[in-house]
Amino acid sequence: MIDIEHQDVTFLPGVGPRRAKLLGDELQIHTVHDLLYTFPYKHIDRTRLYAIRELTADMPYVQVRGQILSFETEGEGRKRRLVAHFTDGQGVVDLVWFNGLKYVMSAYKVRTDYIIFGRPSAFNGRINVVHPDVDDADALHLNAMGLQPYYNTTEKMKRAGLNSRSMEHFTATMFRLIDQPIPETLPSYLLERLHLVSLDDALRHVHYPACAEDLRRAQLRLKFEELFYIQLNIIRYARDRRQKCRGYVFAKVGTLFHAFYEKNLPFELTGAQKRVIREIRQDVGSGRQMNRLLQGDVGSGKTLVALMTMLIALDNSFQACIMAPTEILAEQHYTTFQKMLSGLPVRVELLTGIVKGRRRAAVLEGLERGDVHILVGTHAVLEDTVNFHSLGMVVIDEQHRFGVAQRARLWMKNTNPPHVLVMTATPIPRTLAMTLYGDLDVSVIDELPPGRKPVQTIHQYDSHRESLYRGMRAQLNEGRQVYVVYPLIKESEKMDIKNLEEGYEQLRHDLPEYKISCVHGKMKASEKEAEMQAFVTGQTQILVATTVIEVGVNVPNASVMVIENAERFGLAQLHQLRGRVGRGAEQSYCILVTKYQLSADTRKRIQIMTETNDGFEIAEADLKLRGPGDLEGTQQSGVAFTLRQANLARDGQILQLARSTAEKVLDEDPFCSDKRNEILWRQLKKLRRGAMNWGVIS
Repeated sequence: MIDIEHQDVTFLPGVGPRRAKLLGDELQIHTVHDLLYTFPYKHIDRTRLYAIRELTADMPYVQVRGQILSFETEGEGRKRRLVAHFTDGQGVVDLVWFNGLKYVMSAYKVRTDYIIFGRPSAFNGRINVVHPDVDDADALHLNAMGLQPYYNTTEKMKRAGLNSRSMEHFTATMFRLIDQPIPETLPSYLLERLHLVSLDDALRHVHYPACAEDLRRAQLRLKFEELFYIQLNIIRYARDRRQKCRGYVFAKVGTLFHAFYEKNLPFELTGAQKRVIREIRQDVGSGRQMNRLLQGDVGSGKTLVALMTMLIALDNSFQACIMAPTEILAEQHYTTFQKMLSGLPVRVELLTGIVKGRRRAAVLEGLERGDVHILVGTHAVLEDTVNFHSLGMVVIDEQHRFGVAQRARLWMKNTNPPHVLVMTATPIPRTLAMTLYGDLDVSVIDELPPGRKPVQTIHQYDSHRESLYRGMRAQLNEGRQVYVVYPLIKESEKMDIKNLEEGYEQLRHDLPEYKISCVHGKMKASEKEAEMQAFVTGQTQILVATTVIEVGVNVPNASVMVIENAERFGLAQLHQLRGRVGRGAEQSYCILVTKYQLSADTRKRIQIMTETNDGFEIAEADLKLRGPGDLEGTQQSGVAFTLRQANLARDGQILQLARSTAEKVLDEDPFCSDKRNEILWRQLKKLRRGAMNWGVIS
């Protein structure tokens, strides 16, 4: 038997050095193991032969047995094409090639039996098949193989003659050489308990299933294993950490918390906020280090919960720190905390890249002495020069903007790791949260503060600009303010997008009676701050911006959010931008401006936005539309894994089974000493060591 794990794919018959380099460069296939785990993206049923008279233009893929009657070329130059008239004795279909005409003419002969395979289409009233697969009629293995695998290949591979059929040849050769069962990676008692097929059967059938049921069972086994080891890693890590990491005990809720609650609280807490604070109090009083994820929609009051959590730390003689991803958001938190803590003996300081000189030195000195109670900062907080007297609570806002390594550096700011509360206003679907943040306890604020009205979302085409301006004027004349957001700063030749600079000038021309601010990421910090403050204080009525305002701008008087070229934004980003309005008591509006011609997916996104304000519903829809790999935040969070078989948008039930199974394994074998599970710990160790770096998930 070949060494699956280590044998270089170069030595697989038919590959060789040149093709091996292409496979490695383009698909990261270096060993036989890599090829084994490069799965087909689809299968086509090759068990049935069709008669030409049965063919219609709306059929997916068909195969027909017959002969080529004749060839003819049509058109000139680049429009030249080769047409072969193909018959099965009962009808005629045209086979069409636009490329490789010389090869086709030399390779295929008239009056010779072939099996052709492809997708039928209609042209000038006739059925044709463009660039069909053509095989000798004695290649009966095509019928015997059942479902034929189709593999992803790149343009560079195709230009070098490596297509899906080539990949199929390589995998078929590989399986002929693997003449013994592929070593198992799950214990036999789990296979029996869950009625899963062996790894050998799963891998053979996921490439070459005899029928749809074989493929389903193979995929189930591989999806389960993939998700099971991720969950086993997360849960084992979390349990181990809870045993080893003793947390600071916040034994009391003292005078600062009570004084704030009784005198400074700006409004009555919602039931959801009270529930979350109870959960946090239970964590920090337990003697275990808290690691809690706080999810809450835009405007749900997460920042207030974070502040009250930090006051509990202060009441127990510890310092607290909140880290934000942008200077704008950090400055907003700083201003908000100073205002809300007015009259209380709490020193709040700001530490960002623009805090320099004597002010910075005073902040760092105050932190070391313990005179600074709450530090609000950006990435600057992570610097080695920032040392705390007794850091007991860390809050990380918009956590998906920070990498795992960055978050871990905050742990080193005290002898024992501080309690950690990570917050996100981007709701995370349950299946994704179980995978990305499976080691965190989760709290959800699922209520908006009283008096808030849901934002009304309207879709408008960019050709109806007068109607848009009428709506903006109506709100502006009532004393409200308006955001106008663009996806780009400078014009792009590749995309027909109305850019910010043109939009700013157009608004100045069309709405001359109003003062307009302009903010984008390329401006100097001082310029940006001045323009933003002009809008915050009401000196300007319209703020034209890029997505720098997506997070951290709180202007309750702003009642309209206009998003130009809304088709260029994802659902999560649209929802975040919409959350900039609706923060006061007045009715607010979000206008999604798009061109008229939109793809089906884009229309679906716009429809979802106009139908619901529920962030979790939007997040689930986003996961289904785009898949987990594209979801905002998953890459920034430091997660470096790729699911080869499982899909978090579709395989939630399998994920739940994998998680509950992993929990049961660890409940039954908490010290990893059961001989039946030796295979599990060996495989987990190998996976953690390998390219699929699951260790960073937790």
